[in-house]
Amino acid sequence: MQKVYPDPRAALAGLLRDGMMIMAGGFGLCGIPEQLILAIRDSGVKNLTVVSNNCGIDGVGLGILLDSRQIKKMISSYVGENKTFAQQYLAGELEIEFNPQGTLAERIRAGGAGIPAFFTRTGAGTQIAEGKEQREFDGNRYVMERGLIADLSIVHAWMADTEGNLVYRKTARNFNPMMATAGKVTVAEVEHLMQPGQINPDHIITPGLYVQRLVHVPNAVKHIEQRTLRKRTAPAGTGEEV
Repeated sequence: MQKVYPDPRAALAGLLRDGMMIMAGGFGLCGIPEQLILAIRDSGVKNLTVVSNNCGIDGVGLGILLDSRQIKKMISSYVGENKTFAQQYLAGELEIEFNPQGTLAERIRAGGAGIPAFFTRTGAGTQIAEGKEQREFDGNRYVMERGLIADLSIVHAWMADTEGNLVYRKTARNFNPMMATAGKVTVAEVEHLMQPGQINPDHIITPGLYVQRLVHVPNAVKHIEQRTLRKRTAPAGTGEEV
């Protein structure tokens, strides 16, 4: 099975349709499948439900799909860095399903593991639990959460071989591994593409079994979501700051 495609557009060909659910890996702007997101924008597909920890920032990452108004609903944990998100939500143009971050991660993991639902104490007795089944175990109240399975998962990996075995680097190993297992189809963009046998098996995080398509993105941009700088004091006697 040929898994490597020449570009992001080709890697998504035949997979996109209006109204589908897409999982997008990443945390903030770290480990986001940026080139695949751009290809989704260019396809013009609309009314999307997107599962992602957050929605990027204005004009970067998933934020570009907000700009093009292709997202109908977000299933997220945190969206505080995106003004466009807030504007569309307050205007009634965007639906939000908020999840505690650990609950969101487990919903995705459960979907990939074939677990349709699970019980958690997080959110029990709060607004999060409204409309959901609640049960008592060992004297504590738990709320039932459903596993998530997407029509398409798009992920970013640091390294892969042509069989789809993926390796993630540092913080980019966030939502990417679990989302790779929870999509009916998974497409990965990878920075370094190797031949089978060139990756130490102990380093593989996502087995190629879960990955149907790959695209090589050798010059991935590393965005900084918030740049925080301190003023540096010049040498004594200059009376200046640098």
